[in-house]
Amino acid sequence: MDILMVSDVYFPRVNGVSTSIRTFVRALVRMGHRVTLVAPDYGAGEEQHARDAEFGDAFEVLRLPARVLFFDPEDRLFTRRAMQAAFATLTTRRWDVVHVHTPFRGHALGVRIARACGVPVVETYHTYFEEYAAHYLPWLPAPILRMLARRLSRKLCHEVDHLIVPTEEMTAVLRRYGIRTPATVLPTGIDLDEFTGGHGASFRAALGLRDDQPVVATVSRLAVEKNIPFLLDAVRRLLPEFPNLFFVIAGEGPDAKRLRALATSSGLSQHVLFVGNLDRRSTLLDCYRAADVFLFASPTETQGLVLIEAMALGVPIVSTAVMGTATVLRDARSAVTSAEDPEVFAGHVARVLRDHALRATLAAAGPQDAQAWSHARLMQRVLEVYAGARPTAPSTALPVQEQA
Repeated sequence: MDILMVSDVYFPRVNGVSTSIRTFVRALVRMGHRVTLVAPDYGAGEEQHARDAEFGDAFEVLRLPARVLFFDPEDRLFTRRAMQAAFATLTTRRWDVVHVHTPFRGHALGVRIARACGVPVVETYHTYFEEYAAHYLPWLPAPILRMLARRLSRKLCHEVDHLIVPTEEMTAVLRRYGIRTPATVLPTGIDLDEFTGGHGASFRAALGLRDDQPVVATVSRLAVEKNIPFLLDAVRRLLPEFPNLFFVIAGEGPDAKRLRALATSSGLSQHVLFVGNLDRRSTLLDCYRAADVFLFASPTETQGLVLIEAMALGVPIVSTAVMGTATVLRDARSAVTSAEDPEVFAGHVARVLRDHALRATLAAAGPQDAQAWSHARLMQRVLEVYAGARPTAPSTALPVQEQA
């Protein structure tokens, strides 16, 4: 198949959508399909193109000029001129399907190309926008933002021919919105071959941590919706029992400055290490392996890919279980799930840190749990979605009653 993917976000912007796209494309290319990805140009010049070539695995990446968003400087918006040029070029080529990954100008470009070429357009609903909107547009009333997010979701979802939704929980949300576009529940999964190895001892040594020192970690974009202050609160409650505890936070994002200040004001500056974005082929694996327990508490995840990564590397998990994380952790034997209460959460972490046998049991179950989320098992279903989609999108949504 000749597959055109379009996204408003991709590496070097590090987040779950970028990771999901790369996993999709690599798997499709290995299965013999041809993929072209349209993504923003982040202004990194030759360095960005070299990175595309390094990770490309023989798929084409077209970088379109894009401008910075004033309310979210990490992200980009395609310029209209770039979209017009891309449309003129890409509609002269043959495609079997267009797969859109984001709801902004990438969506508009992908739908327009698909309609012009007479091919189906599939869209993955990656992000729970109703819960995210208030964090990025705080000057508008939250009920209005939620209403607008629902309306926008209905409009966009009814412009495509088929939806890929990562979990049953997210599908239920879309049905409550009144969306009736055909949908398939299909998580991205991860490439398990990428999550082997890792050397926790060397990572600890580089940070000046002893092998016997209790270490907890999280891997996350540093953004308000990831609920990292909750984890800091839980860590603070652990210190009386574990005075040498260290919390390693891997990732970057718009909330980094506030989180660093919060760690200091909470008296945690000597126990929290912010290590930034790590190389997915080396230091990220080391970071996971260095942890005695992996912590996670985001309430808005549609997939929770980092949980699967931790499982694959045999790191015991303590996490809340909401939306996508609930799906990943439902039958997991490698995780302890907790209510979203910092005292209760800290109690679970303390039990895992205290009990070597429990930690070993959770760690041993992780790679087995991760097998259920192997992208190799899931990608054939993606091809079935592509083959079954028809280029006649529903034109209207069912009427629904707005709820603030």
